[in-house]
Amino acid sequence: MTVSDPIADMLTRIRNAYMVKKESVLVPDARLKRDVLSVMKEKGYVDDFSVSKEAAGYIDVKLSYGREMKKLERVSKPGCRVYAKKNDIPKVLQGMGMVIMSTSKGVMTGTDAKRQGLGGEIICKIY
Repeated sequence: MTVSDPIADMLTRIRNAYMVKKESVLVPDARLKRDVLSVMKEKGYVDDFSVSKEAAGYIDVKLSYGREMKKLERVSKPGCRVYAKKNDIPKVLQGMGMVIMSTSKGVMTGTDAKRQGLGGEIICKIY
């Protein structure tokens, strides 16, 4: 079965595994997913991730429960892309949460993009 939005599928798998307190979850491999996961790892929402040796073509994501994640939601969808200029990057819960953006310099948080003077596509919100 093909998935029409692979990023939303990854976020849903992580959200579901987080809710039932799983230690890790497998998601299909893609470069953009690895970039999003590296930002999540940097901010403490994911412990670690690696390309799975047992299941070819999948990423094994180790979940972290040190930083609470109440919501993990997709903002930009394949049918309705959401872009933000450098001055219009939204703050999530007055800075307590974060947005992950795809910019011309790569995938990064909204605060990093604002600091570098970049706009781009808003991938997801975490809080």
